[in-house]
Order: sequence, then C-alpha cells, then structure tokens
Amino acid sequence: MKEVSILEQSVSVEGKPQSVTIQDSINLAKTAEKLGYKRFWVSEHHNHPTIVGTAPEVLMAAIATQRMKMKEVSILEQSVSVEGKPQSVTIQDSINLAKTAEKLGYKRFWVSEHHNHPTIVGTAPEVLMAAIATQTKNIRIGSAGIMLPHYSPFKVAEQFRVLEALAPNRIDLGLGRAPGSDGRTALALNPNSRNDSEQFPGHVRDLMAWVNNEKLIEGHPFGSLIAQPTSETGPEMWMLGTSNYGAQLAAYLGIPYCFAHFITNGSGMKSAIEIYKSEFQPNKKYKKPRVNVCLWALTAKTNDEAKYLFSSRAAWKIGRDIGHLGPITDPDNALNIINSNNWENEYNHMYENSLVGEINYTKDKIDKLIKENDVDEISILSWCHDENARIKSYELFSNAYELNIKNTNYKNVSVN
Repeated sequence: MKEVSILEQSVSVEGKPQSVTIQDSINLAKTAEKLGYKRFWVSEHHNHPTIVGTAPEVLMAAIATQRMKMKEVSILEQSVSVEGKPQSVTIQDSINLAKTAEKLGYKRFWVSEHHNHPTIVGTAPEVLMAAIATQTKNIRIGSAGIMLPHYSPFKVAEQFRVLEALAPNRIDLGLGRAPGSDGRTALALNPNSRNDSEQFPGHVRDLMAWVNNEKLIEGHPFGSLIAQPTSETGPEMWMLGTSNYGAQLAAYLGIPYCFAHFITNGSGMKSAIEIYKSEFQPNKKYKKPRVNVCLWALTAKTNDEAKYLFSSRAAWKIGRDIGHLGPITDPDNALNIINSNNWENEYNHMYENSLVGEINYTKDKIDKLIKENDVDEISILSWCHDENARIKSYELFSNAYELNIKNTNYKNVSVN
C-alpha cells in the first residue's frame, strides 16, 4: 500500500469566520490521524484573501497538542465462575474472550492465578496461556501473575521458554508474591512456601536470568543449568503488586511494574508508582520505567444498565466480606440478595466509588486516574453473569479508546 498524506491550506469559506477555518484545520488533523494518514502538512501564505494559514509553525504546535494520544489498554482475565455454568465452560469463555480481545485491538491478555477459590477458577495460567497462544496471532499473552513462592524458579523458566517458543515476542511473565489462596492451600502447593516467599527477590533474579538465557550470579549452585528451549527472544518481565515492596523490587531489578488497583481500590497506588519511578534502575532491556495499572471497570449503554450488571459483583463482594464465597449470581438475584439483607447503602456506595457506568462517564473517570498518576498502560478486569454483556463492555472500551485503529503511530505534522 502506498503512503498517503494530507496537505491543508486553511481555505477561507464564504460566511465562515477565518478563526473557525483554523479550528477546522486542527479538527481535520485529528480526523486524519484516526483515518490512518501518514502525514499532515500545513502551508504558508501571506496577505492572501483565500488561503489564511499564515503561521504554519503555530498551527503545527496547536495540532501537536491536540493529537490523540493512544493509551495502551489490555485485559486481565480471572476466569470467574458463574452460577449455572460449568467451570469448564468458564475456561472456554476465557479463551474466546482472548480471541475477541485481539480483534478489538487490546494490547495484552493477562490471566490470573488463584487456588482453591470457589469464585476464581483460573488455577494454571501457564496452561491457559498455551491454549490462547494457539488461538491468537498478535495479542500479547501473559500471567498476572505467576505466584512464584509456590514453585521452583527453574521450572517456571522452562514453562515460559516453551510458551515463548509457541508465541515468540508475545509472552509476558508477570510475577507476584501473594499466595492467591489461603494458608492451607499454599502449604499444599509448596510445603516450603513460607521460606520461599522470604527468598522471593533472589528467586526472581534467578528466574529472570534463566528465562532470558543469561548467566546466574557467580558461584550459584545451579549456574550450569539452562532453561530450554532456547531462542533469540524472551518473555517480557513484569512485577505485580499492591505495596511499596513490589514497586521497590521492580525498580531495583529494572523491570515494568503493574499496580493492582482492583485489589486496593487505589489505596497506596500513588506512593508505589512514585517509588518505582524514582528508584528505577535502567538496563539494556528496559531503559525506562513502565507502569501498568489494573482496574476493575464495567460499562454499558446507560448508567442504569451498568449499575444493574454491576450488582452481581457488588453482592459477591459484600457477601465475601462476611465469609460467603461462591459463583457470581445473575443481577436480578443479586439485587434480591442486596435488598433482603439491607445492603442497599453498601451497594450504592460501591457503585459511586467504582469505575462503572455508561462509556463516557466511565472513561472520564479512568482518564482522570491515568493523568493523575502518569500511567503508561491500563488493564481492565470485568465480571458479568452474562458473558455477552461482558464482551459488550470490552467492545465499548475498545471503541472509546479507539484500540482497533490499525495505525496507532503518531503521524508527522510538517510544513509545506
């Protein structure tokens, strides 16, 4: 395909103020970017009754500030159990959502790890990632995350070397220290999990070396081991967290950092991000800090519809806080549970403080969070009893952030 651009002369139109003509030029530049034009050139004329673009350098500056900044948006999938649906179907829904996410233009599709959890049934992210890798072509696939204290770092490295062979340059390895389970389950997974949790920084260091086919520190007892299959590429490493600890470790290791806003509702986020950025140590692979914030968000055509769909999550969350866990229920039953237990105030408070509503309202809230915290990427996590409603929510977010525009590179603004 030939590269196509636009030359704009800011032509005066009968009956239209010339100031509006200049605004039209700026709006046309934004439209040109959306349509995929490569360049937007503006001309220079003086004392001309028809062409009123007299200061291209000024107009270029105005266009530059207005140009659409495409935020990178991804999805976190937890494989949530739904009342009346077999859990095996829930896993299939996760795979289908990954394929949909790719079509919608999302950058990454991350899957979580939980164990012995009656609601979140994604227990083996490395297995689910492999299935998704065979069903997709371009979207990055990642773990969010591998809870490393449960496992041998060498075994995790081997798993992700295989994943890298399946989907070169598309694999993200997100790591966490939390158990993703209760204490008894953590012991069942690894009787030494408590000690391994204390060794987390060293284990991450070893894993990073193995997964990138690099040497371990001098004198390491496993220094001769190689995680295979080897290749020229390696997974992108991410540290996941909700506290300053993970932020500091990510900064020390010089890898990207993801804050789980959906867990803390934003508490501690600003401090963690500031620490990460101020203490970041660049390296040959990661030259500068990169921050992703994972948000629980849901949208629909109207605020009322979004709040209605959100009731499934709200009833689950309020019930969880008093010890009830299980699959999420449908909105009608959720609202009955909320009303019969006099939870209306909690429900309304949760909604008002959530990232839930019609798309413009919800996007404005998200954009404010992005701006206030200087975030590079966001990942969206959504639960719905109705899978079609969940997919529709992701479609609305994709359209709002214009993720499916094929050419997301900034276009050149030039003088002609």
